[in-house]
Amino acid sequence: MKSFSQKYYIKAPVSKVWEALTNSKTIEDWGGGPVKMSAKEGASFSFWGGDIWGKNKKIVPEKLLVQDWYGGKWAEPSQVTFSLSEKMGGTALLLKHDNLPDKGWKDFYDGWKDYYLGPLKKLVE
Repeated sequence: MKSFSQKYYIKAPVSKVWEALTNSKTIEDWGGGPVKMSAKEGASFSFWGGDIWGKNKKIVPEKLLVQDWYGGKWAEPSQVTFSLSEKMGGTALLLKHDNLPDKGWKDFYDGWKDYYLGPLKKLVE
C-alpha cells in the first residue's frame, strides 16, 4: 500500500477553505460534482456522481477533516486527512493520503493537484 503527503498555501481564510472542503454547493463550484457532502462526523459523501465515495471519520471544524475514501472496486478504503491552519493571513493545508493500492496511486497523487485541491485553491483565492 502507498501513502503520500502534499502541502498547499491558499490565499484565503481557513473558514473559506473549510467551506470549499465540506459544503456541497461550493464543491460543485470548483468541479467535484455532482456531490453529496456534509460537515458531520459519520456522514457519507460522494464526489463526481459517485466515482469517489466514503465516510467522514473525524471532524474538528476549520482544523481537521479525516475521511475514508473508496474508488473503483477497492476492498478497503484509503484514508484522506486534511489539516488546516492559519498562515500569513491565508491557509496552510496539509493533505495526507494513506492506504492506497500500489497500482494507480500515482493517479491520486496527480489528481489532487489537477482535479481537487488545485481547482479548490483557484476558486477560493
